[in-house]
Amino acid sequence: MIDVEILRDEKARYLDLETKTALRREIFYAIRRLGILQDLINDPGITEIMVNGTDPVFVEREGRLIQLSVCFETREKLNHVIQQIAADCNRVINEASPIVDARLKDGSRVNAVLYPVALNGPILTIRRFPEEAVTMEKLLALGSVNEAAAGFLKKLVRAGCNILISGGTGCGKTTFLNALSGLIPREQRVITIEDSAELQLQDLPNLVRMETRNANVEGCREITIRDLIRTSLRMRPDRLIVGEVRGKEAVDMLQSINVGHSAMTTVHANSVRDVASRLETMVLMGMELPVSAVRKQIVSGFDLMIHLGRLRDGSRHVLEIAEPVSGQDGTVALHTLFRFEERGETREGKVIGELLRTGELKNNEKLKMAGITE
Repeated sequence: MIDVEILRDEKARYLDLETKTALRREIFYAIRRLGILQDLINDPGITEIMVNGTDPVFVEREGRLIQLSVCFETREKLNHVIQQIAADCNRVINEASPIVDARLKDGSRVNAVLYPVALNGPILTIRRFPEEAVTMEKLLALGSVNEAAAGFLKKLVRAGCNILISGGTGCGKTTFLNALSGLIPREQRVITIEDSAELQLQDLPNLVRMETRNANVEGCREITIRDLIRTSLRMRPDRLIVGEVRGKEAVDMLQSINVGHSAMTTVHANSVRDVASRLETMVLMGMELPVSAVRKQIVSGFDLMIHLGRLRDGSRHVLEIAEPVSGQDGTVALHTLFRFEERGETREGKVIGELLRTGELKNNEKLKMAGITE
């Protein structure tokens, strides 16, 4: 940032070219961009930006948190940036509605919380995604998945299998969903449904993108994920892609895949074995059903569950690929097909491991109908 004392110094009649350029950029960013955050947004190496009021800004780079020396001078300046972001994607944030999920023009995910809900001032979190969509080839190059698993997943996506991606925060669920979406045949009609549009689907000519909408003071009613799933079923979809299932919309998601629709989605879970109980809870939030009926729909609906994780060295990997099957006691059991086996770590702390094949797909009817041999 430019030292304001330079501008106040009467003896400094002239500013050098470098200072003028920096001053011009800072003023432009403050008025037309995101202020001190713009240089961070422009840095491709930063994957997350965290602003805690007027405290120094934190960023995530290569999987590690770093505290920077830059910060917002006042809460008012930070609040102005938040309001600008919300307005750009037609969202509202104020004291009456102090929380907002939004996105930047480049697709970055934004969450903001205002005072007094956020006690230490306005909180702004920006999750950045790669400028270019991550393909399965890039994930192979990064070591997130191996050739055997990638080839297996390609066959299941082509066959129209229903796939659920699970994992914790920041493990790469959306990125992996993007990569899987790149394997969908071009001739299919694909409909995406998201809270905030983040997916970067490429080379799909018949693509429909839909985003939820919050209610506002002008009388516009809320449009939820549930509303969008229901209406999408009347739009002749070959494939539904739901950015994330996190609540009552699990009912509509489960019903759609149990009546013949093909879908892919993500869910937060600590392990692949927690996914079924998470889905059960979310379905029961939206509809009173016997648990046994919910479990049967999970097994018959989803063909594959993929669990992602971030290892202690910051790298992201596919940790397990499993097929849901009916357990002897009526629960949802998981038949593991691939599992990540850790072998140790290097002197630099990099984890060494391999994704190993541990089983064969039991229910391969969709592969047979698509003329694909496993």
